[in-house]
Amino acid sequence: MSKSETTHAPTPNGAGIFSAPGGPSAFALAATRGAVMSRAAADLEDEVASDGRHLLALEGMTRDELLELIDAAAREREWLAKGEPNRTSLAGITVVLAFIEDSTRTRTSFEIAAQRLGANVVVFSSAASSLNKGESLLDTVRLFEAMGSSLVVVRHPASGAPAWLARQLDRMGVINAGDGMHEHPTQGLLDLLTLHDAWEGRFEGRRLAIVGDISHSRVARSAIAGLTTLGAHVTVCGPGTLLPADVEMLGCEVAPTIEEALAGADAAMALRLQKERMERALLPSFGEYARVWGLSPERIALMAPHAVVLHPGPVNRGVELAHAVADGLRARILAQVANGVAVRCAVLQRCADATRREPLPPSLQDSATAVRATTSAYNEATR
Repeated sequence: MSKSETTHAPTPNGAGIFSAPGGPSAFALAATRGAVMSRAAADLEDEVASDGRHLLALEGMTRDELLELIDAAAREREWLAKGEPNRTSLAGITVVLAFIEDSTRTRTSFEIAAQRLGANVVVFSSAASSLNKGESLLDTVRLFEAMGSSLVVVRHPASGAPAWLARQLDRMGVINAGDGMHEHPTQGLLDLLTLHDAWEGRFEGRRLAIVGDISHSRVARSAIAGLTTLGAHVTVCGPGTLLPADVEMLGCEVAPTIEEALAGADAAMALRLQKERMERALLPSFGEYARVWGLSPERIALMAPHAVVLHPGPVNRGVELAHAVADGLRARILAQVANGVAVRCAVLQRCADATRREPLPPSLQDSATAVRATTSAYNEATR
């Protein structure tokens, strides 16, 4: 298949959001390995990116916006560490967690964050919903919007799906919890917060080495976008079959070996081998991958003395990370998980505040008026 040809991101049965006219064409993916969104999809994202109700990607955010979110997350982390009772800052806000792909860390941390801020939380399972009856995700989310929900957190296998959804909704804010092979912005923010701690608040001139499955990694794309905006440098390395052909266009450098990537680095991020996204055998074996690309104690010693090790999880121990590295003093894996709750508190607060500032659109005003009138009439009739 040539680079000019396009294909569509895979969507599981019953999870389609593209029943509306023009849906699929907006999210055609370039056919190169690890392709990100098409230009049409990126244009849709640009249209809604400036709307404070949504968090769709780190790419395009300014340095000040990123630092503001990092600072807000640090404050939330300090509050969470005190173990105080839940706040009421999101009282009256309903947050829908719509995870069309499996998730443990992201979904759970969003749920904990929303509850700690006093929001109502609806965990939406596609396996037990009308999606299995042919209803589109857009129609399902519009039902939640009509019921008064304020935010929807979306994880979807199609790159650009949250941006498209945000453009279709009248009032709800959309938070991207990972879309295809495009971005995972809240993971990127928690990685930035973790590095902010390790690097004592200075990103300029620092360097992160990302090792492994770059092609399938939305985590890598968010990390690259955030770090380069803040003045850091990113070097990537991995098997040729797992590197996008045009990876340098993301703003990073490519090292031919893991040793060169790690030499003098201020941090390293090992990526999970995403077997579920690999349509064919891209590696000889996991043992061979561990031998050539795994983070071992000997390789970690090549980094700067203060350097730390990150991993978005779940970790394939003995493959991406040796046990001694995963459990070693440089590892910040559990710190990343803890920072995830704080980051998601900050993001939910930011997006909820923006939805409160937006006036209710006429279509929803009419629906709300009709509901109130029906309820009033029923109450009057049953007295």
